[in-house]
Amino acid sequence: MLVLKAEKRKLTGKKVRKLRKEGEVPAVLYGPEIKNISLKLNLKEFERIYKEAGETSLISLEVENDKFSVLVYDVEKDSLTNEPIHVDFYQPILTKEVEAFVPLVFEGESLAVKDLGGTLVKEIQGVKVSALPQNLPHEIKVDIDSLKTFEDEILIKDLKVPNNVKVLKDLNEVVAIVIAPELEKIEKELEKPIEEKVAEVEKVEEKREPAEAETEPAAAEEKKNE
Repeated sequence: MLVLKAEKRKLTGKKVRKLRKEGEVPAVLYGPEIKNISLKLNLKEFERIYKEAGETSLISLEVENDKFSVLVYDVEKDSLTNEPIHVDFYQPILTKEVEAFVPLVFEGESLAVKDLGGTLVKEIQGVKVSALPQNLPHEIKVDIDSLKTFEDEILIKDLKVPNNVKVLKDLNEVVAIVIAPELEKIEKELEKPIEEKVAEVEKVEEKREPAEAETEPAAAEEKKNE
């Protein structure tokens, strides 16, 4: 289990800005069997651990002389720098199942993409699962080698998930497919905003107007001669 050290903090509210300037990030620890504890931790160390653990791997959070098995429940980030500015740690009951969102990692090579020029479409990026905290997978790998034609597809039920983990989605839901080049062009055309389509129609109309105008004098001349 990954180990992350933290200290109890007294600063709260707007005063926590001082912590961030010193390279620390405020955090809070809570759970069904503990009282809320305000914490502070090293920003760089947290980012390193979080990159590896994500929100589904248990972390051993060391707070002075105490140790807590926790999950990263939520990370608030700065809208400009994207750096964490607050972290929520949750201590689950290890004998009780919890729900979590597990990201999908696509691996392999699709012949429908490589040889047929198709485009891989990832219908979903992750799945919600239920398991004991210590059994939660960090990620679920998806092998796209099976996508050899445009008719092939990978469904939820095709994912390799540990027996002690339950996927909370329709097992027949599509995870990934490969679409043909022609179909991709059609889909892109359909996805165009209405404003863009109207603009295209207006351009066509503008091109037609001069041509129609040119025929008017000729028509008038014909009537004169009649």
